[in-house]
This record gives sequence, structure tokens and C-alpha cells, in this order.
Amino acid sequence: MQQRFLGRSGLKVSELCLGAMTFGRETDEATSHRMCDAFVEAGGTFVDTANVYGQGTSEEILGRWLARTDRDAVTVATKVRFPMGDGPNDQGLSRGHIRRQVEASLRRLQTDHIDLYQVHAWDGATALEETLSTLDALVREGKVRYLGASNYAGYQLQRAVDLAAAHGWEGFVSLQALYNLLDRELEWELVPVSLDEGLGILPWSPLRGGWLTGRYRRGMSGPPADTRVDEAAKQGWGEAWDTYANERTWSLVDTLDAVAEETGRTVAQVALAWVKDRPGVTSPIIGVRTMEHLEANLGAVGWELGEDQRARLDAASDRPLPYPYATVTADAERA
Repeated sequence: MQQRFLGRSGLKVSELCLGAMTFGRETDEATSHRMCDAFVEAGGTFVDTANVYGQGTSEEILGRWLARTDRDAVTVATKVRFPMGDGPNDQGLSRGHIRRQVEASLRRLQTDHIDLYQVHAWDGATALEETLSTLDALVREGKVRYLGASNYAGYQLQRAVDLAAAHGWEGFVSLQALYNLLDRELEWELVPVSLDEGLGILPWSPLRGGWLTGRYRRGMSGPPADTRVDEAAKQGWGEAWDTYANERTWSLVDTLDAVAEETGRTVAQVALAWVKDRPGVTSPIIGVRTMEHLEANLGAVGWELGEDQRARLDAASDRPLPYPYATVTADAERA
């Protein structure tokens, strides 16, 4: 597995990132540890979790694995923002909440530093100056080495980058966001900002909850039982059946099938290969539940899509741009 620089930082990470959201939820601890071992054996060096995953369970499972491995060989990313208790100050990006949660994450992860500390989403209730100055202090104290954002809008990301630069604070080096063949809205503003400002993009849900694994085909009337797409309809998650069961998706699936046959790869491997090599992308985050899922996803590295195959996937996944993006793109082309 290749190692890539995370944006313009000096940190190198593997071209796939192992997502630990399933640890302790769909995946028991023993299997989670086996997946970490197999990922590292395949050349993986980058693992992503969050304090809110299982209310700390994911970090605890990952921490027990880190305690028996070479800590310096693994880049560990975690996040802060969402509720970790019922108190009025148990969520958000205030100085107090960040301070409490970074210490809790360090304990659970059994480490003295977090390689990449990410704000999990925008906090409109806290002044951005308070959040960014607190994160800067954590870097200066050595508790955190790099900073990242997640689930930001374009204007929010640009404002955070500019504010940090104006004050001489440590800035973000990465953006973790939804990005895959079905969800390309990131390209409208967040990809340009990330490219301009040197942030590495870490796509989450690169297979969109199973939609891009080859399991869903034209002619199906609903999702299989006990799948993430089936559960999404009950939980109100974004990958629900009614959101994606349309002609655009089926046309894309048809193209994925054709490219998979041409390359001798699986549909999931083709979808991961597409997003892995998009402009600005450093490492897609693969969230796997089983060893079989992990082994299959690892087959996305070590090869590349052909130019024609990539162009066909681009066309099949494209959609008309809304205002003002269509106007902006047209002006750029004329220039």
C-alpha cells in the first residue's frame, strides 16, 4: 500500500484508512484486533475513530490494540464535537469540552498523543476563535500533532483556515467528508478549498453504506433485510433506499459492473479505486464489519483505472449542476 502526504503537511499516511466506527458495535473486539493486524500487514498505517463511536468503546478497543503494537508505526485519528453525556457542557467545541474530551480520548487510546485530532462537525454555538485557539494550544503542548475538520460547509472551512492563519494558530491539514460516486457535491466548493489551502481529503462512506458494493442491482424492489440500507430507512440515515433507488444509481451500477468485468475486480474495488485517486484525496476511510469485507476492500490498491474507464464512471455519476455552480463552471471554462 502506498503512503501519501496528508495535504501539505509532512505526515505520510496509507492510501486507505481503516475506519473503527464498527469496533464494539457490529464487530467484536477480537475481530477488530484481527482487522487491525491484517490492515497493518497489508501496509496500512492510518486508523480513524471518534470519541462518540460507542461512547468511547471504539477508542477503548483500538487503545488495547495499540498497547501491543508499534505505536509510532500507526497514525491515529479521532474526533470531538458530539454529546458524551447529558450535561449542558458535554458536547460542542468549547474550550472546556475539547479539553475534557482530549484527555478522555488519550486515556482510552492508551497513548500520550493523538496524531490527527478532528472537529467532528461545525459548532455554531461556540466562537470559532475559542475552538481554534484551544486546538492550537493542544498542538503546542504535544497532546495533538495535527488538526482536521469534518462535515464542514465550504464557507465554514475557508473561514477556519483564514482565521487560523490570521492569528498564527495551527491550521487544519485535512477534511473528512462524505464523498463517493453517488455523492459528489463535495466537488462544488470543498474540493476547490481543500486544493487551494492544502488540505488532504479523507472521504467517509466511499461505498455509500453498501450501495457501491455490487449488492444492489437494477430491478430490486427494496434492500435486503438486516443491511445498512435497510436500517437507514428506520433510523433516518442518508443512505436510505428511497434516496438512491433511481435511474442515476442504476445507470452507475451498470457502468460499475462493466468496469469491474473489464478489470477483473469487484464493484467495490472499482468504486474505491475511483475515489482514492480523485483530486485532493489522500485516503478513503473503509468502514468494514468483517475480515472478509476488509480483505475485499484491500484489493482496491495496487492498480489503477484506465482513463476511459474513469471517464465513463465520471459520466455515469455526474449530474446537472445547480445554480450558481453551473454559472461558475461555465465562466471558468470560458476563461
